[in-house]
Amino acid sequence: MRYCSDACRRRGVSDVDAALERRILDLLAHRAGGATICPSEAARAESPDDWRDLMEPARRAARRLVDAGEVEITQKGSVVDPSTARGPIRIRRRR
Repeated sequence: MRYCSDACRRRGVSDVDAALERRILDLLAHRAGGATICPSEAARAESPDDWRDLMEPARRAARRLVDAGEVEITQKGSVVDPSTARGPIRIRRRR
């Protein structure tokens, strides 16, 4: 298992974290090539009532998927380093 950061390594990957990773990949699989999703889409799909609590876990899931080479994180259409990205992000399949 690869982790996006030392903090993720210490925290480990919970069942919810793994579910968010799968959800991100599933949402992207059902989009046109090059399309992006917001982490909130994965969070809402996992827990419609408590999705806000899953926002940071969804962002961490996206960072792990970047580290695994599955996706890219973008801001304003440009790929960014997930470890330094602040503010709204989008997730897309790796090109």
